[in-house]
Amino acid sequence: MKIKILTFLSLILILFWGCEKEYDNLIENFNPDYQVKLVSPSDSIQFNSSDSLVTVRISFSSSTNIQNVYCFVYAVDNTQLNSSPLYLLDNGNLSNGDDVANDGSFANKIPLSGSYPNGIYNIKYFVTDISNNTKQVALGTFKFDNGQANFAPVISDDVVDPDTAVVTSTTIILTSIKVFDQNGLSDIDKAYFVVYRPDGTTSNIQNFLFDDGNILDHGDQTAGDGIYSLLIQITSSNAKGTYRLEFRAKDRGGKFSNIINHNLLIQ
Repeated sequence: MKIKILTFLSLILILFWGCEKEYDNLIENFNPDYQVKLVSPSDSIQFNSSDSLVTVRISFSSSTNIQNVYCFVYAVDNTQLNSSPLYLLDNGNLSNGDDVANDGSFANKIPLSGSYPNGIYNIKYFVTDISNNTKQVALGTFKFDNGQANFAPVISDDVVDPDTAVVTSTTIILTSIKVFDQNGLSDIDKAYFVVYRPDGTTSNIQNFLFDDGNILDHGDQTAGDGIYSLLIQITSSNAKGTYRLEFRAKDRGGKFSNIINHNLLIQ
């Protein structure tokens, strides 16, 4: 009956939709009086610009000892979408997505924007019981498709400074690239480089660059400006010769950027 009711609601209220399922991943089975039965959404949500709301729901075996229920929603980049708790209600009010009052199913709606990045989103569900104890009781996930065409990122302005070094002791080298994505910087999954030794061999290890404003650890001056940086150390134990640093970026839709190669001469 719950699935049929939700299907009906999705036709008249929601232009996003995701399947709900029996829930078998409890955070803590601490009170048999309100065990989690299901959470929703738990499958895929397709954005439709005519309505930005998606219904978030959690159902319990019993709600007798529940005082309130709320959740926080996190985007694929771990950005928290609701700054304050989204309270889920069991009031039978269709405006907040609940169809039957006092049936142990709590719901409310949250807007998702077409500017949000594609990928896996998380919902953390919390319960405050009648004794004022609050605990996280479930973690739900769903896949969000913002409906936008996915463009590959573009990298430019590569920096290896210095790119010629006479090494007698530890030398710190700044590496960085500028990353642009038509889908926004939130669509960037990673920026990195792979090192090729003077003999042409490589371990294929991806050295990740950061756009976090952490100048001490990563050499990045400003967070969120699209310039990704990393500080690396060169010592006298490194083989002498010309190394090749192969820079690249990848977005959350799985598309890769162009490749930029930059030589580093160690003498």
